[in-house]
Amino acid sequence: MTQHSTDQPDRPEAAVTETPAPEKEIAVAATAVPADDDVVLRVEDLAVDFRTESGAARAVTGANVEVRRGQTVAIVGESGSGKTTLAMAVLGLLASNGAVAQGHIWFKGEDLGAAGAQRMAQLRGTELGLVPQDPMTNLDPVMRIGRQIDEGLIDNGVRTLRTARARTVELLQEVGLPDAARRASQYPHEFSGGMRQRALIAMGLSARPALLVADEPTSALDVTVQRGILDQLAGLTRDLGTAVLLITHDLGLAAERADVVVVMYRGEIVEQGPARRVLTEPQHEYTKRLMAAAPSLASRRIEIARERGLEEVLEEALLAPSAETGSSDDGTASGNPDEPTTAALVQVRDVTKVFRIRGNGLLSRGRDFTAVEGVSLDVPRGGTVAVVGESGSGKSTLARMILDIEKPTSGTIEFDGAPAGGHDHRSRIAYRRRVQPVFQDPYSSLDPLYSVYRAIEEPLRAHGYGDPAERRARVEELAEQVALGKGVLRRFPSELSGGQRQRVAIARALALSPELVVCDEAVSALDVVVQAQILRLLAQLQEDLGLTYLFITHDLAVVRQIADRVIVMQAGRLVEEGTVDEVFDTPQTDYTRALLDAIPGRDLDLAV
Repeated sequence: MTQHSTDQPDRPEAAVTETPAPEKEIAVAATAVPADDDVVLRVEDLAVDFRTESGAARAVTGANVEVRRGQTVAIVGESGSGKTTLAMAVLGLLASNGAVAQGHIWFKGEDLGAAGAQRMAQLRGTELGLVPQDPMTNLDPVMRIGRQIDEGLIDNGVRTLRTARARTVELLQEVGLPDAARRASQYPHEFSGGMRQRALIAMGLSARPALLVADEPTSALDVTVQRGILDQLAGLTRDLGTAVLLITHDLGLAAERADVVVVMYRGEIVEQGPARRVLTEPQHEYTKRLMAAAPSLASRRIEIARERGLEEVLEEALLAPSAETGSSDDGTASGNPDEPTTAALVQVRDVTKVFRIRGNGLLSRGRDFTAVEGVSLDVPRGGTVAVVGESGSGKSTLARMILDIEKPTSGTIEFDGAPAGGHDHRSRIAYRRRVQPVFQDPYSSLDPLYSVYRAIEEPLRAHGYGDPAERRARVEELAEQVALGKGVLRRFPSELSGGQRQRVAIARALALSPELVVCDEAVSALDVVVQAQILRLLAQLQEDLGLTYLFITHDLAVVRQIADRVIVMQAGRLVEEGTVDEVFDTPQTDYTRALLDAIPGRDLDLAV
């Protein structure tokens, strides 16, 4: 089974063996028990074990959940809390070393624990649907989208070969894909992230299942695409009467989309009840901690505090320290916007980037695509500038040009008064020492064959830093700076949690003591607790080392916690710029207002 991080970074999900929670009592808000005929799924006293070298490890303990027809139940918790394990147990898709140790899973009155492999396969093709998290790894890259949906319809006896394609086109239309017949003949790489996710939803709903398990279905998507997909999914499930088990770490999303919220911590359910009640009146300390770490709810809490004139309580409300780290570092903007800033470290002037798109055939002409058009901005030394916008807005292309990975088609980029990247090999190497990236996915940006030590040491080797002893001392110093123990240096990326991998990526970026760090969606793939830890780490490193950050993100809630200034991009153009308060409190464009309105949980009435 894939390993997930927990609030203790060294622990995989399958190794949850400690006392599950600080409070053993489960806080359950009062809710009506549905009639048996209405209950689609009932999980009773479920325990799941995984075989390990040291014996059986319990990942889920004593779980009790009910989902009825037309209802959405959200299971929330950080990575490693057991929420995905519970969902996979329901679907009969546990890893080969996992098994249900006790309890029952009742689906429409049938005990799934007594169902054989053939029966479970039949149910998954007809009555049980799944929308997995990552559409790119769950779609076959060499098969057309239509064929992948056709195959499921045919194999599960929902349609014949003759009628499958017509049904596939209908499904793609239902999930909001325009020109569905043409899209069905395309490959996954020709789809945007939102389109790929819609294709997976079409697959999940293709057999009109009674229960749909949606495992982090929108975690990697920008807020406006996320809202569109969730609206589409809600409409379809409402019309079909489908029950939904939503797995998410976003509490704002759970409050907005679910009827019931179930909070899991270290394999146990510690709180559950009506969504609004659980998240506006949390009873368990872990739920309160999750809420304090959730960027979308933290952003909402800032608004409420400012409306009520409660500035003095913001720090305490936003930055409840985790029990594990004991940290009191703050995760708010690292600089004071009111303090005078020095001259800009980075100056971007009227930059445009045009890509040439090849035609489909030998005789077809290519076309030009303008990814960035006429953008100008400054990044002040020692500050944090966030560039936000939907997928395809040009923000990552802008970051790649500042990193000198791409060259502008026109315009200029200056770093510390000189052309970014320089004009010869020596100046480009010098530039690499002063500007470093932290990318979105720490797993794919780390060489799986390199140990953590080798990954952090690599830039030191490449730039001729010291002798082996000096490099070792520097690597150990960097590991300490990003809160990684020396024992982690011997491990490989596959042995680390998501938060640990991102800490390695940050340590590697800091190896050459850069002045500018470009964070391209550096926390979007992390759960809210780990995300809060990384944001606090970045803020502390900025304070200690005087770093300058360019933060590329689609998550405006994160922006409010980390940035001094905000740049809003749409379709390659800069459409709005200002301080965080100016952009959030008085947005000037409809596009910015739409981005802000799409933040999950913005209408929650939270206590500060």
